[in-house]
Amino acid sequence: MKFYISTLGEFDIKVDGQSILRDSNRMYRIYKLFEYFLTFRNKKLLPETIIDNLLSDSESEDPKNMLRTQIFRLRKIINALIPKGELPEKYMNLNFTNGYYCLEIGENTIVDIDVFENLIQKGDKEREYDIESAIESYQNAISLYKGLYLSDNAYEVWLVPTRNYYQRLFLKTLNKYIDLLKRNEENEKIVNLCEKSLLIEPFEESIHIELIEALLKIGQNKSAMQHYEYALNMLEKELDAKPSAKFINYINIIQNYTSRNNDLDIEAINKSLEEELPEGAMYCSLEYFKFLFNLQKRKSKRNNEYDYLLSIMINSNNNKSINDVFSVLKKSLRKGDVFTSWNDNQILVMLHNVKENGTETIKERLTDNLINYTRINRNEIRLIFQPVSMENTIL
Repeated sequence: MKFYISTLGEFDIKVDGQSILRDSNRMYRIYKLFEYFLTFRNKKLLPETIIDNLLSDSESEDPKNMLRTQIFRLRKIINALIPKGELPEKYMNLNFTNGYYCLEIGENTIVDIDVFENLIQKGDKEREYDIESAIESYQNAISLYKGLYLSDNAYEVWLVPTRNYYQRLFLKTLNKYIDLLKRNEENEKIVNLCEKSLLIEPFEESIHIELIEALLKIGQNKSAMQHYEYALNMLEKELDAKPSAKFINYINIIQNYTSRNNDLDIEAINKSLEEELPEGAMYCSLEYFKFLFNLQKRKSKRNNEYDYLLSIMINSNNNKSINDVFSVLKKSLRKGDVFTSWNDNQILVMLHNVKENGTETIKERLTDNLINYTRINRNEIRLIFQPVSMENTIL
């Protein structure tokens, strides 16, 4: 039997794919203590250092005794996990020797960050003589990174250096992986890889650029432009500052790429020019809407944003009604909003950063505009709002 400890994302300990941690508020401090020892595994730690990092805000008059009590409880939990008859040294052993605590990790305990680094080192060696093997090693390493190191402990200062280290290592490895895929001209894989990576690192400009570049290379010029518009708007709002000049000027690359591939097709050039800088809300395909929705859903949970999914149902017998609605939405919604067609009678809209009680204002404005500018009656329109951050959504 082996223990598998996950740290890249949410913390967990599994045996045969099943979590063996107990979900209890009483265990929070013990798990945090274990995460601390795990971060500095196989290193000697003074009690005073542990107290400064974990118990500095405690009101206890005897923090050393409090630490000893917590370590006693942690040892009991660790020992209970180890199979009967097995030596603790083969799994995990928390020692106290010469005034130092030390968590020793044995051969039957696998920590994901160790596997992560080993795969990257393996890929770095292989890329010199075997690109396919290096691609496989980098791919396996990237798949282990589910999020920031111990992301459930968001505000622990002692975690910052380690968390930043693995985040930078992930991004560096991602770039090396993409470079190898470029050599093989595997642009479809790059698109898929970047879309998944943006769910984890939505503010990383370089990933957005790689995605746009790959979309252009597979002929998805319109999708490249749509993603550029979305990313530019998102980065400006979330970072409260302009993106880099390189990213802003990437619009020229998209335009030049489109022109270069349509030199003799005057109709395609004309259509491209009409679609490059849309005013108001942006229409996109359902698949692309799902990608943007899931990206925004993760971001909303992290940043406490008030984004909404709006369902507009039109119960009209007029076949032209939906097209009329599209035109109204483009003019009535903001530039950062996105909409798509769910079916012949239903439209989905993603509304970004809606202010308090803003849904009622939006509902009134959209309903009035739909009545005034289309041939749809009030009783044929139904609007339903749902926070993007909700767990159960139709997407």
